[in-house]
Amino acid sequence: MADSLGFNKIAGAALATGLVIFGLQNLTAILFEKESPAKPGYAIAIQEEGGGGPAADVIPDWGTVLPTANIAHGQSISSKCQACHVLDASGANNIGPGLYGVVGRDPGSHPGFSYDQAMTDFAAKNKAWTYDLLYQFLKNPQGFMPGTKMTFAGLSNPQDRIDLIAYLRSNGSASYPIPAPAPKTAASNAASNSAASNTASNSAAASASSPAKS
Repeated sequence: MADSLGFNKIAGAALATGLVIFGLQNLTAILFEKESPAKPGYAIAIQEEGGGGPAADVIPDWGTVLPTANIAHGQSISSKCQACHVLDASGANNIGPGLYGVVGRDPGSHPGFSYDQAMTDFAAKNKAWTYDLLYQFLKNPQGFMPGTKMTFAGLSNPQDRIDLIAYLRSNGSASYPIPAPAPKTAASNAASNSAASNTASNSAAASASSPAKS
């Protein structure tokens, strides 16, 4: 009888231990169960930057910027063009057409040069290489004229383009007119000049009225 009771106690203890172990396993699985994401990968927090994108590249007021452009600087920049173009008065063609007198010239019209279809299509819509068109084209030729064979990467700096265009105008296109400054710009310049003149006059008057010192 005692042996039977002792066996039952041992069996009961073993069963209880098994139940505890089984329960702990299930509880651990529940606590640490991971749900698979809908898409594999890692979530990366990105902090949004303020300030928006880069400033827009606005077409300059040619009547204001061309008279003050640095033509010598533009000539130095033109060395990048000379890998494919001739800029002197001979009008000779190279890999690209001669660029002497290009400002104001009809696009795709230089004698003896075989233009690609992109330039031919452009010429059908635009009757002259205006300052605006040159400014946009020189920034990114392939972006401005898709399909062109011109592989030049372009000039991202606006002042570089202004100076280069000023040089190209001086190089065979000096008769191409510079427009008058925009009215708002002209008024602003006049006001600045007037203020400077008034300041100078006031300074001179103050000096004249000051008592002389021995």
